[in-house]
Amino acid sequence: MITGTHVLFYSENPEADRVFLRDVLEFRSIDAGGGWLIFALPPAEAAIHPIDSESRHQAHGAGSLLGAVVYLMCDDLQAEIARLRAKKVSCSAVETARWGIKTTFRLPSGGELGLYQPTHPTALDLKAE
Repeated sequence: MITGTHVLFYSENPEADRVFLRDVLEFRSIDAGGGWLIFALPPAEAAIHPIDSESRHQAHGAGSLLGAVVYLMCDDLQAEIARLRAKKVSCSAVETARWGIKTTFRLPSGGELGLYQPTHPTALDLKAE
């Protein structure tokens, strides 16, 4: 039985990004040793999208792991943007997609995370059997 999902964020400045996840996004964490924080994430869902020219694969053993894009989900995008702005975090212009309204924000390392308010049905309330 699969019991969880572990998401890897590769960072040019992992220490600063860990502080951001802890202090700005307020994700709870445990210290796995030596300050290596592992964060509890909000509930998640996954979708499979076709590969395009911008997709990347991470090598692992003889094969490659799927590339991934991370979007954090929220119920009220404008309220979340205001919350982030109060913590001195800038978001990109809000865009409307067929699946929701979205923005991105930059981590201290320069990497970006997506943030969106879905307009599609979500799987967040489904219970594992």
